[in-house]
Amino acid sequence: MIITAFLTAMVTAAPAYAVDPLYEAKLVRLAEVLGSIHSLRNLCGERSNQWRDRMDSLLLAENPDPARRAKLIASFNRGYRSFNETYSTCTSQAIAAIDRYQNEGTRLSSEIVSGYGN
Repeated sequence: MIITAFLTAMVTAAPAYAVDPLYEAKLVRLAEVLGSIHSLRNLCGERSNQWRDRMDSLLLAENPDPARRAKLIASFNRGYRSFNETYSTCTSQAIAAIDRYQNEGTRLSSEIVSGYGN
């Protein structure tokens, strides 16, 4: 999957940055998307931490300074909470949102890798 390719590419990238990298906005959005997918997929029956684990891998790959790490985690949590507060059961709208967010996550990962990967 493209998200896995992104994380693999990022592991080989340079360690923490003194300033935010050029792809920061996309990375922050990707973190939010991962949180959203984690919430929705678990709501719809997936009982795993796959998407949270991907966020952990992203953090490991980026090796951000504490402030940047907090920003990425807050973005993940914002995505998780937004759907956790919106849906209490799996609906057709929740399933459609999963598809949209997975497509967006794939697109963001691809854009980051193609524009800034090694």
